Amino acid sequence: MTSELDIFVGNTTLIDEDVYRLWLDGYSVTDAVALRVRSGILEQTGATAAVLQSDTMDHYRTFHMLERLLHAPPKLLHQLIFQIPPSRQALLIERYYAFDEAFVREVLGKKLSKGTKKDLDDISTKTGITLKSCRRQFDNFKRVFKVVEEMRGSLVDNIQQHFLLSDRLARDYAAIVFFANNRFETGKKKLQYLSFGDFAFCAELMIQNWTLGAVDSQMDDMDMDLDKEFLQDLKELKVLVADKDLLDLHKSLVCTALRGKLGVFSEMEANFKNLSRGLVNVAAKLTHNKDVRDLFVDLVEKFVEPCRSDHWPLSDVRFFLNQYSVSVHSLDGFRHQALWDRYMGTLRGCLLRLYHD
Repeated sequence: MTSELDIFVGNTTLIDEDVYRLWLDGYSVTDAVALRVRSGILEQTGATAAVLQSDTMDHYRTFHMLERLLHAPPKLLHQLIFQIPPSRQALLIERYYAFDEAFVREVLGKKLSKGTKKDLDDISTKTGITLKSCRRQFDNFKRVFKVVEEMRGSLVDNIQQHFLLSDRLARDYAAIVFFANNRFETGKKKLQYLSFGDFAFCAELMIQNWTLGAVDSQMDDMDMDLDKEFLQDLKELKVLVADKDLLDLHKSLVCTALRGKLGVFSEMEANFKNLSRGLVNVAAKLTHNKDVRDLFVDLVEKFVEPCRSDHWPLSDVRFFLNQYSVSVHSLDGFRHQALWDRYMGTLRGCLLRLYHD
């Protein structure tokens, strides 16, 4: 009597997503095993505690070996040691480079240096994120920054090409790199209400309109650096508030267009000149590095807080900013329309995002 037995041998590397998450979150093997036991896995699978311990350790060893490849994701795709399906490779990369909102808000705009890295203990305590996870996230930010800082071309495209991230995550990293390069202040108390998403939205607008790459796609570091010639030219906008006739005419045009359309019309009319001076003076000061760093502080102080104190609804803020911007085109004595549009097009979008009524 003969028996037939089909045997299948494979070497596909098994990835347990739950264990991977525990490893990424910085838990030790012991803590990871305890969390898995608490999840009820022993009852679900019928496994013993010893088997669970061995399984967790085996996964952790695999992740440690994969980590050096994750530092340069294209290497993961081309290596032959680990047989991992493409969909699994993408998951490993995407989750390795994912970050916690609470963590990124603590380091956004700071220099990605050893000095900042020394603060990770305090950040870990403050956020409740393990120190090991904080270090991974910080090192990822720094690694991406170092790879793309000298590259020509689109910042998002360069990040996607070299780190194989999704479009959304690549855009988030572009914002982190852009903020680190220009050292924007995000940690002041009056800015704490803003999320990373708020800042990332503004970063994308500035990259598209205020950088060297916005006017010349062949410029080095085109999406990293603000266009200094553009920032110098912004001083020309001061005439809008320095010239009394222009300021009065601008106010008249805006008030005529918005009369009967704003719930806060009287407050807007009374405060127009202060608001206009605030917005124009922010532009005129961007020639200095410190004022560039304080851009968001200034926008909140000069525009968001005054409007909020007068209880402007977001819809009125939108009506005002739109009319404030387009009315300048009707000022015959003003000769810097293109410059104004480049400035206010971005600023209007940022202010609407920063304004939480």
